[in-house]
Amino acid sequence: MDWAEQYRPRHLADIVGNGTAIRQIAEWARDWTRQSKPLILYGKPGTGKTSAAHALAHDMEWEIVELNASDQRTKAVIERIAGNSSTTASLSGARRKLIILDEADNLHGTADRGGAKAIVDLIRGTRQPIILIANDIYGIAKELKSRCEAVQFKALPARSIVPRLRFICRSEGVSCNEDVLAGIAAAAGGDMRAAVNMLYAAAIGSGELAADNVATSRKDGRATIFDLVAGIFKTPDDAALLGLSYEIADTPDTVVQWIDENIRHIESPREQASAFGRLARADEFIGYTFRRQYYTLWRYATAIMLIGSARAAEGSHLGGRIAAPSRWRAMGQLRRQKAVRTSVLHKFSRNLRMSQATLRDDFLTPLAMLIDAHAPPFVREFDLDTDELTFFLHDRDRSGRIVKGSALPAEPPEPAAPQQAKEPEPAKKEQKRTADNQSTLFDGF
Repeated sequence: MDWAEQYRPRHLADIVGNGTAIRQIAEWARDWTRQSKPLILYGKPGTGKTSAAHALAHDMEWEIVELNASDQRTKAVIERIAGNSSTTASLSGARRKLIILDEADNLHGTADRGGAKAIVDLIRGTRQPIILIANDIYGIAKELKSRCEAVQFKALPARSIVPRLRFICRSEGVSCNEDVLAGIAAAAGGDMRAAVNMLYAAAIGSGELAADNVATSRKDGRATIFDLVAGIFKTPDDAALLGLSYEIADTPDTVVQWIDENIRHIESPREQASAFGRLARADEFIGYTFRRQYYTLWRYATAIMLIGSARAAEGSHLGGRIAAPSRWRAMGQLRRQKAVRTSVLHKFSRNLRMSQATLRDDFLTPLAMLIDAHAPPFVREFDLDTDELTFFLHDRDRSGRIVKGSALPAEPPEPAAPQQAKEPEPAKKEQKRTADNQSTLFDGF
């Protein structure tokens, strides 16, 4: 077993750093009721979020039910695993179950479709405490975030990491030097898990922690695309800029899109036009590369786009955040719209017993008119989510209100009236006729 797992804290008192966050989740667990909001533990990797959730369950003697990004977190899976757990008692005799949804900011794509909505429904009907864990809180769906209480885990200072590394060395019988431990803690960048893994890589198979071993076990410090784009505005040295491009994993056809999005920060219109001209020339070489399968041309494309853009940006400042290519967002929206359309056609063709082609070509328009007039029964009958209802109504706010209202539990039935009761009033008769009309809404199909 690697040391990161072997020495994972089992109690909240053993968690290194983030004392405020630890106290907050301990108080939440102690005072938890069915009206308590779930927690979102967010922060950089290796700061103790998952360890804190597991240590909390251990301290409170709660059973753990966990779903992470390695699981297929569709609506059906969440309802089957976490949903059932949230409304049933523990078989092990534990007082409660703690439902942990790890990597909640990675609920995306068709594999996780409906996952965010299923979690919202889970929160609404749960009888058990829930903790969501995320690296980036902005990656969590807004409707999910609004129903939770956020707890931030901050990067750990090196001085807090060193004592934990020293404890592990003593436990493993490894002779260590304080300067070496301090170097590992500094190189980890606030990531306890990375620090322990670096220590493990340097000390495994040896009884002494040597400085030359640590040098080969450093945390991966390769440059990222953000460093490269920032370097265009900061690095006047052509060789240093090209050196950054060799460190990143992105290929030139991706890099050119990032630069295209961010050279809009160049202040001079003349220089900005010059930079776009260099990008256009680099794009020609990228095209030659794919047409001729001659990847040596990529080096020319890289040099032209980076050095040309840096020359044009000289004297300008990066006046804002580095943005991902906007065309990626547009493509993502189109893929999402296509997935919604596919889901809608599948649900309606299956329930109405007709082919998707017939439904699409002949019945979508009248169906949209019916749904616009009688949306709630359609939402219940076909289990439509907000995106699917918006496909017909083209009004997301209205769709959200209708879906939310349709998900509310039904009112308990009125007690049967005694035989001598009076006839229903005209208004009640009218309500009954309306209900009858809605119940036969699909008879024509």
